[in-house]
Parts: sequence; structure tokens; C-alpha cells
Amino acid sequence: MKIAIPIENGMMCSHFGHAAQFAIIDVENGNIAKTQLLVPPPHEPGSLPQWLHELGTTHLICGGIGGRAVELIAAAGVQVIAGVTNMDPARLMEDLLANRLKGITGSTCPGHGEEGHQCQH
Repeated sequence: MKIAIPIENGMMCSHFGHAAQFAIIDVENGNIAKTQLLVPPPHEPGSLPQWLHELGTTHLICGGIGGRAVELIAAAGVQVIAGVTNMDPARLMEDLLANRLKGITGSTCPGHGEEGHQCQH
């Protein structure tokens, strides 16, 4: 399993598309085997899902994310766990590995794609 978490200032970024970095965490046999902090490509439609796919990412853990991004990421073979409110990446992984992580598999921001929409997360 390879997990991606959008990161801003050492904590999970509140919105997937606004992250300055991504923690990429390899999990083997229920334990963290490797952690990398990577800078994503410029945010353009489809660039982040393709990048995550190329990295071999299997899961994305995030807070806010738009519906189109969820569709593109799922089409790239990555499972989305969105709506997560705990911002500490170490705690997120602890909760994931202990099957305590709470989230949803869809969009948390239905207004994406609408003219004038401004995220508040």
C-alpha cells in the first residue's frame, strides 16, 4: 500500500489541490516502510491524479477535495479517503493502520467547477 497525504507546513493541507508537498508513505505488512516528502507538479486539471498514479499510489488521504478531482483520482486507480479532519500526518497513519480513520470516498466540496466558487477550506 502506498499512501499520499497533501502537506502544508508539516500538517495535512486542508484542500487536496492546494498542497505544497505530499507525504508519500509506503506500508508493508501493516508497518510504515518508507516516507518521502515530494513536491507535486503544477496544479493543472489531471496533473495530480496522473502524478499520484505514476508514483504507484494506492490511497489518498485528504480533507477537502472537489468532485472532478475524486473522479480523476479514482480513474487513476487511487482510492480517496476524504473529509478527514485530523491534520497530523503521523496520527493519520496511526489511525489508518489501526482501522480507526474516518472519512468519505467522495467529494467534500460540491461547488467546484461553478463560476465564482471559492473554497473555504
